[in-house]
Amino acid sequence: MALSADEIARRSADAMWARDDASKWLGASLDAVGPGTATLSMTVEKHHTNGHDICHGGFIFTLADSAFAFACNSYNQLVVAQHNVITFLAPGQLGDRLTATAREVARSGRSGLYDVTVQNQSGRLIAEFRGASRAIEGRHFDENAG
Repeated sequence: MALSADEIARRSADAMWARDDASKWLGASLDAVGPGTATLSMTVEKHHTNGHDICHGGFIFTLADSAFAFACNSYNQLVVAQHNVITFLAPGQLGDRLTATAREVARSGRSGLYDVTVQNQSGRLIAEFRGASRAIEGRHFDENAG
């Protein structure tokens, strides 16, 4: 019996999460995944803050990049980033719960384009991220294995 697109996305995410030490170290949680979509979140803790006493942009970027990674890897095809850009719109504050929601914009051949919105717990827009992906050889799991 063939797996559904949602099952493929979940199994791909489970395989990735098992090896994703960076997202775990960040304190992120994988909240949702589906074909071409993913949502990750994290709470801004003291060790995430910079010299301005706000969340360091690198951690916001990492959260968005991880959401992008789970979204573009949701088809059981190994996919890596080709390039990414982020625009910071508001600071993340100590104690904020930041949520990065990724969605597929386009996918054709080996290339994909994804947008990620990062918001705080009040829905305030913190950052917008765009990622370009490139599929490489390999699968996350064997779809024919029982």
